[in-house]
Amino acid sequence: MMKQNLSRLKSVILLIISIVSINAFAQKTVGLDNWYNHETNPKTGKIFHYTWDDTQNSGFSQLGDLLKSKGAALKTISGKAEAQSLAGIGLYIIVDPDTTSENPKPNYIMPKDIKAISKWVKDGGVLLVLANDKPNCEFTHLNQLAKEFGMHFNPVTLNPVTGKEYNMAAETNLPNHPLFKGVNKIYMKEVSSIALSKSAKAVLTDDKQVYIAETPYGKGFVLAVGDPWLYNEYIDHAMLPADFENLKAANNLADYLLGKVK
Repeated sequence: MMKQNLSRLKSVILLIISIVSINAFAQKTVGLDNWYNHETNPKTGKIFHYTWDDTQNSGFSQLGDLLKSKGAALKTISGKAEAQSLAGIGLYIIVDPDTTSENPKPNYIMPKDIKAISKWVKDGGVLLVLANDKPNCEFTHLNQLAKEFGMHFNPVTLNPVTGKEYNMAAETNLPNHPLFKGVNKIYMKEVSSIALSKSAKAVLTDDKQVYIAETPYGKGFVLAVGDPWLYNEYIDHAMLPADFENLKAANNLADYLLGKVK
């Protein structure tokens, strides 16, 4: 009887821990930009590429599901960054702003947008900036925003991969940082590097090149990555060999950033 009671007690405790873990991130809204990144699928005419709704390799649906599993709410920011569009957003993700080859009339990050984003972060917002490599990202206006936080994305292509030689983009020298807790190997293909100034600090480097950086900013926080990184194609093992642990890293990323939302 005593063993049964102890077993039941343990089950209740585990359930409570699970509920508390989910509630810790409840009511926190993650806004994904769909203004600066706004691509249309030429075959279907629908918006795709790094969106919550895109369930193909090009989408962020799996990252969205991971965030929802932690109690966060998802929102698509379909307009430019301003006080109204950022109201109620705890974590704002800007990913791979369009070049003219991706969108004939791209929505660039303009000075008023930068002012609104900077104020939002300073007031306590958490910003995740996911860039891309040289041919696939609009760097000029993105770097005007990044400059506010002591960062500059270099228009280069690092970690190129030939065919299925996935280990060409393997990162194994991972730092002691919450993003990589329990993670031994991640995949980062064709990324840009980041130059740092002000209070910005490197999180992940490879051969003296910074791939991930972070900085506090006022009451808020900014994390920058030189790649879209955790979209459906490479978040798990649909494409990647089993020894890559991008999904673990994605789980850590969600906990880390949601944990910084006020």
